[in-house]
Amino acid sequence: MSQMRIVVAGAAGRMGRMLIQTIHQTEGASLSGAIERVGSPALGQDAGLLAGVGANGVLITDKPLEAIVHADAVIDFTTPATTVELAALAAQARITHVIGTTGLAASDLEKIDAAARHAVVVRSGNMSLGVNLLAGLVKRVAATLGEDFDIEVLEMHHRMKVDAPSGTALLLGEAAAQGRKINLDDRSQRVRDGHTGARTPGDIGFATLRGGTVVGDHTVIFAGPSERLELSHKAEDRGIFARGAVRAALWGKGRKPGHYAMADVLGLND
Repeated sequence: MSQMRIVVAGAAGRMGRMLIQTIHQTEGASLSGAIERVGSPALGQDAGLLAGVGANGVLITDKPLEAIVHADAVIDFTTPATTVELAALAAQARITHVIGTTGLAASDLEKIDAAARHAVVVRSGNMSLGVNLLAGLVKRVAATLGEDFDIEVLEMHHRMKVDAPSGTALLLGEAAAQGRKINLDDRSQRVRDGHTGARTPGDIGFATLRGGTVVGDHTVIFAGPSERLELSHKAEDRGIFARGAVRAALWGKGRKPGHYAMADVLGLND
């Protein structure tokens, strides 16, 4: 089997280095490019050395087009602005674009949808197997329980995380909304402060905690009359996200252009 040539965006960050390590360990995958922001102190460094897997001759660059033109896929856990730029380049190159970036606005998603007409886009608020299985369970439970069960999504991450709610929390909230056949944007409650009044039946609430070095804890609470059901996932190592992202890149090879989710990669939508 020919090696799938993968570019890592944000290569010098914690997630980028984890991705490089995972690609190095994955049969059928090879690192063909490593991208960083303009002015990064990592520019020009050997990506393999930086990630701790030994020199591989792939030098970190701030020129994404030059890296992508020789690749089969790009994996991207960066920023919304960078992701939109990479989506356009992936569409031009007709390659797979795996997106783990969170905090994307509606306008960003419109541009990614446009890119998906020409590229295989796999996007998820969380790339782990466990979280995507959890989302499937949340959808099923939400469809089974009526509105007398209130839905709350609780998440906690490390102190350095810059967006809230997390992409995973929104993924789980969307799964609950799909189960209830409602629009999450219309029924989500993300802020409570002061005299809020009683909870509106049918809303999906979000609560955010930040602190320490927590990789990611998520719990979906179904609180009903005299009983409560809680579905939880706790991430202990970022490696679960990297393994899922590389798996998504390999899955994208030979697929028709489109905007896919990790549920497609894992066969949960079959």
